[in-house]
Amino acid sequence: MNTPRHRGSGRPALTRTDGAPLRVLVVDDDPDLAEVLSGALRYEGWEVRTAGDGVAALAEARALLPDAVVLDVMLPDTDGFAVLRSLHAVRPDVCVLFLTARDAVEDRIAGITAGGDDYVTKPFSLEEVVARLRGLLRRAGMARQPGDGEDGPRLTVGDLVMDEEAREVTRAGELIELSPTEFELLRLLMRNPRRVLSKAQILDRVWSYDFGGQAHVVELYISYLRKKVDAGRPPMIHTVRGAGYVLKPVAR
Repeated sequence: MNTPRHRGSGRPALTRTDGAPLRVLVVDDDPDLAEVLSGALRYEGWEVRTAGDGVAALAEARALLPDAVVLDVMLPDTDGFAVLRSLHAVRPDVCVLFLTARDAVEDRIAGITAGGDDYVTKPFSLEEVVARLRGLLRRAGMARQPGDGEDGPRLTVGDLVMDEEAREVTRAGELIELSPTEFELLRLLMRNPRRVLSKAQILDRVWSYDFGGQAHVVELYISYLRKKVDAGRPPMIHTVRGAGYVLKPVAR
């Protein structure tokens, strides 16, 4: 059986879980950039709307109820972080990809800690934005492509259990709340128990795109996972200095 692919992109078609087109809102005060981005996303078969400032972004979000938002950090009437807080009131589980001209690590981390899921730094390629969005939407469980769901639904390492179908994680029977990216990172570790994974391998497998050596994002999310998975418990997530990270059941 042939896997459906989108109009010459070479990638499998990505839709909402009910088969409908994914909905994406692009927020940028540069109308030319917004139009180019919108064209690339429509080429994926997605429904796309644009906004040039924070007020328009919220109005469009209420009308569209987007699955993902491509959001510029610097807007004429506010900043993207303030818009993100308001967006979450409209669509709590929306995926957010920040666009920023800033190259400082502190600004990138600020976007993620504010509730954003990922970021790209200007200038960027359209292929990069599409790849990041596809990865975000799949990690969040908002999108599917042919062949999804073929893996077993449950992973178990020690007292840590992941139900991939329900997207639930428990440790010793206690539910652990994870963001979409944290869930995908933990899933990678649980599918490779006792195996050391390098930062480069994690970037490639979890983010589905080369971050150009920006391995600090892996360190950041590993620290998030440790606070949730290992907090108050014997640690399962270990750093192997100079090599990467490994998940191991607690020795009894």
